[in-house]
Amino acid sequence: MGVTHHRWWRQPGSEAAIMGVLNCTPDSFSDGGAYLAVERAVAHGVAMADAGAAIVDVGGESSRPGASAVAEEEELARVVPVVRRLAAAGIAVSIDTTKAEVMRQAVAAGATMINDISALTADAASMAVAAESGVDICLMHRQGDPATMQLNPHYDDVTAEVIAYLQRRVECCLAAGIARARLLVDPGIGFGKTVAHNLQLLRDCGRIREALGLPLLVGLSRKSFLGAITGLAVDQRDVASALAVMVPLLQGVDVVRVHDVALHRQACQLAAVL
Repeated sequence: MGVTHHRWWRQPGSEAAIMGVLNCTPDSFSDGGAYLAVERAVAHGVAMADAGAAIVDVGGESSRPGASAVAEEEELARVVPVVRRLAAAGIAVSIDTTKAEVMRQAVAAGATMINDISALTADAASMAVAAESGVDICLMHRQGDPATMQLNPHYDDVTAEVIAYLQRRVECCLAAGIARARLLVDPGIGFGKTVAHNLQLLRDCGRIREALGLPLLVGLSRKSFLGAITGLAVDQRDVASALAVMVPLLQGVDVVRVHDVALHRQACQLAAVL
């Protein structure tokens, strides 16, 4: 089930696109506080683009397990100036948010993708804002919310349930007037999943992509399941991330969301020719 006209759909033999993570937060699990200042955030976004990121994902609210919510005004203050500066520099930007007003202002500032971990469910106004925005939308699966999602994740068949959920969200988007060619899907590695669930989803990325017929984005960079397997601290997981991402890459995944762009570019280059 190919969607060859979709701008993010990866053709055989080509490299997956890289989404660089830019956390403008004080408490993200990986690099919290490092890019809270606008100047440093913009410089890091430019560096990731120079290293090969096709798009830079700007977020102002941590979604790590146990994270607390951020007020809308604070999130706007963190992300909008960064989005505006990066877009003005000619860099493609996605806005990582669950808030409709943050989506609206980020798109107005130049963002060309909305990346919503709640798949447009957390804010009642999100669907309408997304529809009107005209930009690409990434819909992610999660079970629960960041405060509770890792307490006791359970599935009878994790892959089938993730596919079914994402299909429902895609249908809601289509019903709201969002063109299919604007949609991407994300199985939500680490969002309400055990280590075993994450590993199963990685093995099944090709199945998920084929079932939904949409570009698949996968984000596993530095996540806790890698720490559980390797015993490595968050800031030591980049190599493990690049090794693990070969599993979805070899199944044709279209976009990988990463922290270390240069390292993952090598993985993408290798996967394209293997």
